[in-house]
Amino acid sequence: MKLHYRDLGQGTPFVILHGLFGLSDNWQTLAKYWSQNYHVYLVDLRNHGRSPHSTDFNYDLMVEDLAEFLTEHQLENPVIMGHSMGGKVAMNFALKHPEKLSKLIVADIAPRPYPVHHQDIIDGLNAIDISTMTSRTEAEAALAPYIPEAETRLFLLKNLYRREDNSFGWRMNLATIEKNIEEVGRETTSDTPFTKPTLFIKGEKSRYIQDKDMPSIQRLFPQAKLETVANAGHWVHAEAPEKFYQLVVDFIK
Repeated sequence: MKLHYRDLGQGTPFVILHGLFGLSDNWQTLAKYWSQNYHVYLVDLRNHGRSPHSTDFNYDLMVEDLAEFLTEHQLENPVIMGHSMGGKVAMNFALKHPEKLSKLIVADIAPRPYPVHHQDIIDGLNAIDISTMTSRTEAEAALAPYIPEAETRLFLLKNLYRREDNSFGWRMNLATIEKNIEEVGRETTSDTPFTKPTLFIKGEKSRYIQDKDMPSIQRLFPQAKLETVANAGHWVHAEAPEKFYQLVVDFIK
């Protein structure tokens, strides 16, 4: 699958993968700073952003999409970073294609399986009738009973766009994501570890990476180190951008 992307800067290739319901735009602010020293690629994963929609959606396919992307753009030994679902893609990619990257960064996700926990978001998005909607304000009002946090609503509604006829559409393939939502939490496994430098970054307030996850992290990624960002939650890169930026730069160096 030919993935949509944005790229900035020059130098060592640095590929960034967004999380579930996200898109490449989410990373533009930090990418502008990293692009001063690296060639940053912001990729839309399948069924997200401006990348193609498909009825198929799982980590095996997203790993092969990424392999195809690196080949297409002749990216040798990039640093690959992913947040949440994108972190799962990055982990799976590193374990399957260790020769295709130099370093791995995983933001606030562990290899373990996660139960489905996005039903409120899916219900809220389905409550938005984009066929009759005339403004983003209407969409936010429909979403609010399901998602009380204004920042989360803003994040989700970045997926809305105006078609040429001025009607609204979704960038993401909501139907396929909902149908395959159990795939998002699938455990990351491998008989062979990824032995290159790896950085896990977690938000202090997040429960996505816990002490119980360290044995599996160290087994699959024996060179991994974990950094915790104080006073940040799951959206660690958005809640503490300066600290997150510096951790990534120090690690890549």
